[in-house]
Amino acid sequence: MLHAKVVATATATLKHPSLDGQRMLLVQAYGPDGTTPDGDPVLAIDTFGAGAGTEVVITSDGSAAREAVDCDTTPVRWTVVGIRDV
Repeated sequence: MLHAKVVATATATLKHPSLDGQRMLLVQAYGPDGTTPDGDPVLAIDTFGAGAGTEVVITSDGSAAREAVDCDTTPVRWTVVGIRDV
């Protein structure tokens, strides 16, 4: 699990069927200090309703992603698993 900040929402006109109806966010993960970006932003699905600027917790757990979209063949890697209460 990583601490991240929502950069923006994402829209796709062509996507895997498992993503139909899913909310997608562009999120930037941060290092242990909470201020240094850790790698490039990634696309994550969100069921919590996070918006731009919101601090979230993300995971790359494939099992959680498959369960969230109810599809065993989904290409989803990152999911939002919580909103950080600051």
